Amino acid sequence: MRKSYKTEINPTQEQIQKINKTIGTCRFIYNFYLAHNKELYNKGEKFMTAKSFSVWLNNEFLLNNPEYLWIKDVSSKSVKKSMENAYTAFTRFFKKQSRFPRFKKKNKSDVKMYFVKNNPKDCFCERHRINIPTLGWVRLKEKGYIPTTKQGYVIKSGTVSCKAGRYYVSVLIDIPNTEKPKLNNFGLGIDLGIKEFAVISNGIRKKNINKTAKLKKLEKQLKREQRCLSRKYEDFKKRNNKMKGEATRQNIQKQVLKVQKLHHRIENIRADYINKCVNEIVKTKPSYITIEDLNVKGMMKNRHLSKAVASQKFYEFRTKLEAKCKELGMELRIVDRWYPSSKLCHECGCIKRDLKLSDREYICECGYHADRDYNASLNLRDATSYKIA
Repeated sequence: MRKSYKTEINPTQEQIQKINKTIGTCRFIYNFYLAHNKELYNKGEKFMTAKSFSVWLNNEFLLNNPEYLWIKDVSSKSVKKSMENAYTAFTRFFKKQSRFPRFKKKNKSDVKMYFVKNNPKDCFCERHRINIPTLGWVRLKEKGYIPTTKQGYVIKSGTVSCKAGRYYVSVLIDIPNTEKPKLNNFGLGIDLGIKEFAVISNGIRKKNINKTAKLKKLEKQLKREQRCLSRKYEDFKKRNNKMKGEATRQNIQKQVLKVQKLHHRIENIRADYINKCVNEIVKTKPSYITIEDLNVKGMMKNRHLSKAVASQKFYEFRTKLEAKCKELGMELRIVDRWYPSSKLCHECGCIKRDLKLSDREYICECGYHADRDYNASLNLRDATSYKIA
């Protein structure tokens, strides 16, 4: 079994320059591959795969254009991986699984430096540092999180990424198969919402993280910094003096980094909360967990709820819960989005057609009275029509 680990690193200034140079080259190659295939299509020529593009680039293009030889200054594995990523984007577009691939933009697109284990001395990990090809030993900020090579774990491949001025390494490690825990003879139903993040059929309620004082304070601070950035852009447009304009451009970059750091911090708080929720749910060791297949894309079309829905990160919660259930041997059941979990009475099975979104209590003619979301979680737990993730 293979498992990925991601943690922050503390590279030296020389290593930062190498990482930035590699990421910049990978971005250029990705965009070059897209542009070249667009050009071939306009000429009516055959589409070029990643392998054929690599051969053409090394044997024809670089020989005829020596000013682009700086491409070979970085890791060849990273360059080839960027070609494969671009080819995968085209493949998904041809299969109608995604839209037409777009060009990567500097400081906006998520481009990573890829590395792979080529020889026994590569990708050697210790408690406080990791050996990355072309970079050498890089210090880890979180000591002991990644399993070390001395413990018998082998790093197969990994990536180095940069986000808001901070650098991260993600590695793929071979983990020996361990015995799966003994599960209890009960199931759980989870009803996700906006007022409360999750209501579980065992009575546990997970609050909406966005309503906490800490996140409200950070979002207020983010608004101020974004307004400040907007004013700097307007000021830059009015500048006619080149010297003052250059100083304003540097101030804009500093302000952009401030905004990025705040976005990154808010994102980390939400991701951490989702991780804790998932761990708390699976700790009870149920035999199965049932959730609803939410139409998040449709919910986002409501302009009054779109921000609240996006900040709840329902898809990320489902992805992490699915991975955890697979690891522990639990069954994750997905109920159809049209299943009337909120309108169905858990006691008598009657469907209340006139139930409104503003009705927070479920009151049935049979005398059953319960919280709307808790009733939905019970119905999800006992649902008989579902598909297994």
